[in-house]
Amino acid sequence: MYSDETHSLLDKTITTVTRIISQSEPVSCVNDYLETPWGMERLESTSMLLIVMGESLKGLDKLTDGTLLSRYPNIDWKGAKGLRDVIAHNYFDLDAEVIFEVVKNELPPMLATLHKMKSDIL
Repeated sequence: MYSDETHSLLDKTITTVTRIISQSEPVSCVNDYLETPWGMERLESTSMLLIVMGESLKGLDKLTDGTLLSRYPNIDWKGAKGLRDVIAHNYFDLDAEVIFEVVKNELPPMLATLHKMKSDIL
């Protein structure tokens, strides 16, 4: 039902979200982002990967004419895609608390849903 391009982009999205979660494991509080050079680098790299994730989600939505993501309403897809725009266009005003919240609380259920999505469309 879905194109090879859709399957490939879904795999890339899963990889990106997995990387964000994995690379953020050492971050236990928002101050971990703010108080050390390592933390600032982690915040910046996480933000870049969130931009990639948002672009991937936008691409999935476009490739599937909005039919794939909408089948999984438990995730705030609009918010995830919008976060990409906020980071990309307001980069110097990054809110570390928002990034921390997204990474620690929003991405794990999103990753589980992306895996379910992948198995559902095989």
